[in-house]
Amino acid sequence: MPTHPYVSRFFVNADARREKLIYDLPESWWSRPYEYEWCTNFISPHDVVLDAGCGISHPLKFYLAGYSSEVYACDIDARILSQEAVIQDIADDIGMESARQVMARSTANLYLTQADLTKLPYADESFDTIFCISVIEHLSVEDAALAVREFHRTLNGEGLLVLTFDYPTVNLAVMNDLLLQAGFQYWGETDFSLPADALRTDNGGGLNCFRAVLKKAQI
Repeated sequence: MPTHPYVSRFFVNADARREKLIYDLPESWWSRPYEYEWCTNFISPHDVVLDAGCGISHPLKFYLAGYSSEVYACDIDARILSQEAVIQDIADDIGMESARQVMARSTANLYLTQADLTKLPYADESFDTIFCISVIEHLSVEDAALAVREFHRTLNGEGLLVLTFDYPTVNLAVMNDLLLQAGFQYWGETDFSLPADALRTDNGGGLNCFRAVLKKAQI
């Protein structure tokens, strides 16, 4: 299994993982330790980035704020607009100590917005990197197509889309078509085969996690 971070493929059990991103990650977040570790390969101190469908308690947006120039994060949940609601959700979901660890972070460069991924409130070519981590599986195929087009619109010409999603909730062939039709191409190699040692959970009838890194296709 290729180990280079730019290869789009299924996560495998042997991949690097992290147990903590600001706070200790819950055991129930079966894929996040792998996803977050992989995401760290695409963080630059000079970049303007988007955490698309960031969730309320999930830590990636806060982590990015410590390493990127500007961080935008959006979620359809209105609680994203209230710092008190965000901190309360972390305390409820993860624990009070985790909430305290997030509150101790500097977030002056973090801009939180309530938004639907199918109609992002950002200007064309706003971002150097867009992270969309385990979100697409929660959308219909029609909304996923719209979201991918919005990612293409708001990503700059040299930017990267860093994407993960659950399989087979997301049909890999259909998702591939949506990405290519939106004007994306894979940045590096691709391997769509499901390996024997693929990361897996029994939740949802059995799920694996696919990762993809894409850029705008050159015209």
